[in-house]
Order: sequence, then C-alpha cells, then structure tokens
Amino acid sequence: MARYTEAVCKLCRREGQKLYLKGERCFKDKCGFEKKGYPPGQHGQMRKKISDYGMQLREKQKVKRIYGVLEAQFRVYFAKAVQREGITGENLLQILERRLDNVVFRSGFASSRNEARQFVNHNHFVVNGKKINIPSFQVRPGDVVELKEKSRKIPRINESLETAEGRGIPEWVTVDKSGYKSTVNRLPARDDIAYDIHEHLIVELYSK
Repeated sequence: MARYTEAVCKLCRREGQKLYLKGERCFKDKCGFEKKGYPPGQHGQMRKKISDYGMQLREKQKVKRIYGVLEAQFRVYFAKAVQREGITGENLLQILERRLDNVVFRSGFASSRNEARQFVNHNHFVVNGKKINIPSFQVRPGDVVELKEKSRKIPRINESLETAEGRGIPEWVTVDKSGYKSTVNRLPARDDIAYDIHEHLIVELYSK
C-alpha cells in the first residue's frame, strides 16, 4: 500500500494548523509547525488568495492527512457516508473515527495514528478476543480492543499510556490501563472530534 514517506511536519505547515502527526513531538518546542508556521516551499511566506474550490480541496486534504487515509479509500468512505441516514459530513467523520487504528490512538496505546497503524499491522491487538490486523476495521459499540499479553512490555506503548490523559481520551471509549484494554461505549459524535474541521466543505467538493 502506498504511503507518505516525507517529513510529516510539512503537512501541518501546508494545512496551516497542527495535525498532531508526530505524537509527543507535536506538544514540544521541537514541533516543526511552531518553528515555521507558514507553508513549505520557496514561496511559502507569500500571501495568496485562495478560491472556494481551493478551500474545499485543502479541507479534504487536511482530513485525509489527519487520519492517514489515501484518496481512493477516502472516496469509498464518502460514498458510504452519503448512503447512511443523517448528515453526510458527520457520517464521514464517524466512519473515520471508528477505524481500529484511530481507536488504538484515541485510547492512548499510541502517540500518533501512524504509530497505532503500525501496532495494528504487527498483530499487537485483538478485538473481542479475535486477532485483527486491519487498521481500517470498523469498531462497533460494545467492542473491546485489547493489547495482547506478550505485547504489554513494549516500551513505546507503556510510555504512550502514561501520557494519554494529557492528549485527551474521548468519552465514547473507556480505557482500562491496568488491563491494557479499551471498550467502545457508543458511536463517536461530532462533539467528540476536537479538530478544527469544516466537513461541509468536503461535502461541497464531492457534490460538484
């Protein structure tokens, strides 16, 4: 599967806000966005007028980068969001939040979604006692995501759990640190997503 391999701090600078793609580094003075808060490139510091289409495109790119999803998969998620009852934009965000790698990250087992995706790929987690190594797996209310017994001594996971509360744990999951497991209480709501996202712009972009 194709993936972005360049400096992720450039992605935050391109979108004009922190996307928290590098875990703990994003909360420290070493954060690339804090040092250079303007877009990357030779003309990054020049003021540019952005069109309506440009705003819609940037919003889509921002959400894709936050959740680490490529264009083809993002289009599939949008198509599913359209088919469901309710507000399309909120449906889209809910689908993204329900990804297993996102739940692992939001529960505090990883300091970034990229790290969470790696943990899931390497078979460190089970869902309801069953091995699941697909990052895009959609969790449901009542699902229990648990770290395997043999994986509980991994330093990066324990370090991340220690600082999880500082990053914030959403109300739709309950984390049992001592048991190394997280329970999905309910479906994530729009208010559970703290990022500055204007999902209606994405809907307008794909509706053209």
